[in-house]
Amino acid sequence: MSGEVAEPWIFDTGPLSHFAKAGWLGLLKLIATDHPVLIPDVVLDELKRGAVSHPHLSMVVAATEDWIRVHPIADRSALVAFANYTALLVGTDGVKNLGECGVLALAETLPATAIVDDRAARNAASRSGVQLRGTAGLILDAVRDHGLPRDTASAVADDLLTSQYRLPFERGRFVQWSVENGLLEDE
Repeated sequence: MSGEVAEPWIFDTGPLSHFAKAGWLGLLKLIATDHPVLIPDVVLDELKRGAVSHPHLSMVVAATEDWIRVHPIADRSALVAFANYTALLVGTDGVKNLGECGVLALAETLPATAIVDDRAARNAASRSGVQLRGTAGLILDAVRDHGLPRDTASAVADDLLTSQYRLPFERGRFVQWSVENGLLEDE
């Protein structure tokens, strides 16, 4: 880049959790090299609560001491946006989708790009004009912008799928899906 700082990426718990669970958190750091990586305080809370029963989340929490910055939802505009997303997305338990609400509120008000895969959150973001990026797009970035070999990208996608993460293709079909959707050139 030419000295200018790229727009921040604000991550939801899901992508961070599954990159860590699949053993690819270091690759995610590489993919995000040009972007400040932020999480809202509500995502940090989710990660800390989850780390009790899912030790891989401790790696993500530890990354907040290194390359992931925690950004509180504190100013008035972010709080209003958070309340609006909460009304749309939070389940009856008062917790489900809270992280997504924080991500979308910050992405809307900073501005930044929300890194979410949850369909309901993506739909809400689209209606609000929030910039979105999904996990499959991050893997494509690694191929196109960072020279990640396609077979390695396919292994990353397969490992994420093995970790029970939902992506828009089946195991072994990342490259084929990318080519069919015009996201990668056919070799």
